[in-house]
Amino acid sequence: MATQRYTRPPSRYTEASLVKKLEELGIGRPSTYAPTISTIQKRGYVHKEEREGTQREYTVISLNESKKISSEKRTEITGADKGKLFPNDVAMLVNDFLVEHFPRIMDFKFTAHIEEELDEIANGEMDYHEMLEEFYLPFKEKVLHTIEHSERVSGERILGKDPVTGKRVSVRMARYGPVAALSNPEDENDTPHYAALRRTQKLENITFEEAIQLFKLPRVIGEYEDREVVAAIGRFGPYVRHDGKFYSIKNQFDPHDIEIDEAIDVIEAKRKADAIKTIKTFEENSEYVILNGRWGPYLKAGKLNVRIPKDRDPASLTLEDCIKLAEESAEKKKTKPKRKVRTKKA
Repeated sequence: MATQRYTRPPSRYTEASLVKKLEELGIGRPSTYAPTISTIQKRGYVHKEEREGTQREYTVISLNESKKISSEKRTEITGADKGKLFPNDVAMLVNDFLVEHFPRIMDFKFTAHIEEELDEIANGEMDYHEMLEEFYLPFKEKVLHTIEHSERVSGERILGKDPVTGKRVSVRMARYGPVAALSNPEDENDTPHYAALRRTQKLENITFEEAIQLFKLPRVIGEYEDREVVAAIGRFGPYVRHDGKFYSIKNQFDPHDIEIDEAIDVIEAKRKADAIKTIKTFEENSEYVILNGRWGPYLKAGKLNVRIPKDRDPASLTLEDCIKLAEESAEKKKTKPKRKVRTKKA
């Protein structure tokens, strides 16, 4: 029997297998492994996720007792991963930049060598001045040279031209993450239109058709309470907008395909959560709201947060009471003496 097999890519790292690899390469020490894994995730270089994989066919050829060859199609799941670390676009760009400009620093052997020298310094076998002269001075010179002569890395790819507007469609890394852009480089007065890439999309392999779809946001997904519900992506992530208010949908839903029923659930859940926080509002002046915060009830007067005295019942306060409390708090802040900054004696 002969079974068709596909070559498999190397297994992706988990947190544990990445630590094991660092140990094999002699990079880091037990005390630095946990901070290293934590840092690369906090800075958005990698993220942990689960992928269900896709189904594909493979062929099984067999020879029966009558010496006749038969072929059978079977299926298998490929690409499934659970709890693995996946690199983000910014990690790819940073790595390429460092490999290009700092190849010595990115060499695994160099990193292990530095670790050995630090051990020698700790054991009194090496003078740290010698180590710094060998490493730091050339490194500083290289950094200054790179700052002066290198260009900002964006990973830009030009995908084609939008048939509707005639503008160029491209993707690149922006300040808050990877984006697709509609722009006209030949027009100095043109304002580019940006759209954030979806979590599953990458700069290196997104197609023109996929990029064009991103510009369909913001999109109207329906009506609720006689008001439009709009899905979009903003600076702080995906959200739905209703009656002038914004409701974050985080990673729970995709703004490109969220349905009106799902959006209503998000709106109602946020309203219930806010109702728990809100103690009292005033129809005649919406800037004054009495809320229940982490440290107890307080008054929000515009941009000013005011503590409510313990002997006062927050629910019984009138608008006049709130205005008076806000004025008294603002006056105290004006007259409060500034703290003296102590300077250390030489």
